Amino acid sequence: MSRSYFDTETNGHKSFELPGSRPHYNPDRPGQVEHIFLDLVLNIPQQSYSGTCTIRLNPVCDGIDRLSLDAVNLQIESVKIAGESQTFDCDGEQLHIRLSSPTVADRPIEIAIAYAVEHPQRGLYFIAPTEHYPNKPTQVWTQGEDEDSRFWFPCFDYPGQLATSEIRVKVPKPYIAISNGELVNVQEEGDTKIFHWSQTEIHPTYLMTLAVGDFAEIQDEWKGIPVTYYVEKLREEDARRSMGKTPRMIEFFSQKFGYPYPFPKYAQVCVDDFIFGGMENTSATLLTDRCLLDERALLDKPFTEFLVAHELAHQWFGDLVVIKHWSHAWIKEGMASYSEVLWSEQEYGAEDAAYYLLREARSYLAEDRERYRRPIVTHIYREAIELYDRHLYEKGACVYHMIRAELGDELFNRAIHTFVNDRAHQTVETIDLLRAIEKATGRNLMFLFDQYVFRGGHPDFKVAYSWDGDSNMAKVTVTQTQAANDEKALFDLKIPIGFGYTEPQVELKTFKIRANQKEQSFYFSLPSKPAFISFDAGNAFLKTVELEYGLAELKAQLQSDPDPVSRIYAAGAIALKGGLEAVRVLGTALKSDRFWGVRLEVAKKLGEIKLDQVVETLAPGLTDEDARVRKAVVDALANLKTPASYDLLKPIVEKGDPSYQVEASAVVGLGKLAASATLKSKEDEAIALFTQILRERAGWNEVVRSGAIAGLSQLKTSAIALEQILEYTTPTVTQPLRLAAIRALGAISTGQTPNNVDWIVERLEELSRETFFLTQVSVTVALGQMETPKAIAVLQALANQTPDGRVRRIAEEAVQRVQTNLGSDRAVKQLREELDQLKKENQELKSRLETLEAKAK
Repeated sequence: MSRSYFDTETNGHKSFELPGSRPHYNPDRPGQVEHIFLDLVLNIPQQSYSGTCTIRLNPVCDGIDRLSLDAVNLQIESVKIAGESQTFDCDGEQLHIRLSSPTVADRPIEIAIAYAVEHPQRGLYFIAPTEHYPNKPTQVWTQGEDEDSRFWFPCFDYPGQLATSEIRVKVPKPYIAISNGELVNVQEEGDTKIFHWSQTEIHPTYLMTLAVGDFAEIQDEWKGIPVTYYVEKLREEDARRSMGKTPRMIEFFSQKFGYPYPFPKYAQVCVDDFIFGGMENTSATLLTDRCLLDERALLDKPFTEFLVAHELAHQWFGDLVVIKHWSHAWIKEGMASYSEVLWSEQEYGAEDAAYYLLREARSYLAEDRERYRRPIVTHIYREAIELYDRHLYEKGACVYHMIRAELGDELFNRAIHTFVNDRAHQTVETIDLLRAIEKATGRNLMFLFDQYVFRGGHPDFKVAYSWDGDSNMAKVTVTQTQAANDEKALFDLKIPIGFGYTEPQVELKTFKIRANQKEQSFYFSLPSKPAFISFDAGNAFLKTVELEYGLAELKAQLQSDPDPVSRIYAAGAIALKGGLEAVRVLGTALKSDRFWGVRLEVAKKLGEIKLDQVVETLAPGLTDEDARVRKAVVDALANLKTPASYDLLKPIVEKGDPSYQVEASAVVGLGKLAASATLKSKEDEAIALFTQILRERAGWNEVVRSGAIAGLSQLKTSAIALEQILEYTTPTVTQPLRLAAIRALGAISTGQTPNNVDWIVERLEELSRETFFLTQVSVTVALGQMETPKAIAVLQALANQTPDGRVRRIAEEAVQRVQTNLGSDRAVKQLREELDQLKKENQELKSRLETLEAKAK
């Protein structure tokens, strides 16, 4: 699409397993499903449908007289085999069939199940105009992953069963229906049309799909294969802008995976109210319409291009090669995520790809630090959807990159080609990937999988360096800090260390060390003192790293290391040293580094140095050619909380910026500044500006107006700001802006009066009764920020009533956060406020001292 546990509460990481978790296995298989045929009639005005699901099953043995299919809340009307009615029973979860004649092995039977569904809650979704949103399109779409196909048709709903499929559906004119495979024919029948689609390549039930709407159809192609984009009418240009690179991506992945695109067409359908970013249904991907870009949005290099690449890569990893069990979903999701890195490398170059991978790693590291730690492969959970986290996607991507680094590009490509070709149209487990690697390259990478896939965690390195000029000897001390209290947490890795020289040109002398102890010192005889040291040269390993080098070495690394990630690590270490010299060095990099990602990271690090002089250093970055860098500069200025920062951001708020994201960040930043103790007098002015923005600056996905809502939420003691936010939680507000307002209620609640906090809880309780997935998530996020026990009751009720496992888990985790928040009583909050004031005074004193010292020199 997005447990037996080694690491538990005892080592400081929360457990992934929540109460009710248990081992999950694929069910026993009564036979092989060969074909599924859905023949349906949609009643769109009544949000219902009826029809027949016919399943051809080839029994695995003689004598089977009972079958159980997954069928949740389906009204089963009849079950027939060869025209003969069968006795059946439904319990709301499964359809149990008693066969009138026991099976004969290898003699297929066709089970025809007539059924109907009214107002489905999952699996198939009806989208229609409402009183509050009269312009919402009329659409029908499905979502099967993980185990939701059972909500819209009876089936053996697990990924281990692969079958061909067929969907014939009658819809009212002028709507069109898109599904898997090829369009066999379209029949007109009065005011309706019947669309007949056939998928002749086997695939699992969760990849069967149907999308219906009055779509515009934009035709493209790759080597004669139709490539089609379906969007709401009048958004054709947005479709080309957002998905137009698809044919080139198909060519790239066909080469990269060593297997030509395997299906007869590729369709991408952008639908309203979609509950994921995208879903890789076989040959017919569904995407959220929020990914469609206008021309201005392109400046921010948003996620759409990489979402398109991710879902397309799934056509090979997930659809052609299918996971046998959800516990191995990292095989497909990790590669789809890594394919975003591969496409970044292809389209934008090696530095962009390296930075993309760093952000993937950081995303996983944040989850490991703040939520829980788990092995990537685990079969212990409550619902399979819980596995779709940053361990599965982002850490999985990092594992694929480590495989590539270990093998080298040529052997990595050979291994991937072998895996895809050997396992095409089959199910796989993690061991199959290992076997393909060994078959193609002779390499056994179990050591890597044992450390990164089958157990949780990663190494946390601290690296120190010293130079002995008498003996021309470099000493590098490597400490694995994650193993300080537990030797079982040690990693055993062969890591390259590069010694960098800048004369006559940049050159890296690289050695490999074996890091496998808590602390190790390594000595290197070198011809002369290196200018800088690059630990894990190339940065292939998933890790955290703390550099204990001198400022001179860090400065040289920031200026000269060819790897952008190493330059970013150096910038972080320089920022930790603080002082005007650090500011000067980082300021030079902000102006001169060739790569936008390094400039962005330098801006962020400057924002962490609490010296007034930083504002002057950051200011030139507001004119950087790359919008992403300008946004980082804006965010950094907002962190410094000085009048000079306010004066720099206010014109952006008033006049705007070519970039939506830069403008929105400036608005949020102005709220942060106006909320600070030294700029409290600016609060009324900020509120007036935010009010004007909310009134006048509607735009793409409401990015800018959502920034105004977030800016208001920073003014935590303001009743006026709260009233404004509450106003935008009403149903008539555009969905993205309304969701932003709902989330902002949690942020602003922490400074409000008890009566206003009660008012916020009451509003969130009302909103929690809405069934839309994104509304429930926003309510949960808001409640999780609050500091009142009343929020816990609403969260518990939401967790109990929601049908979505993702919302349930988020709500349960939010309860834990609120309980932690409640430990912060008023006395602690007062101490925090006093500490903030001391920090501000300290920043002013340090700034004056640094200035005096600079003048003395």
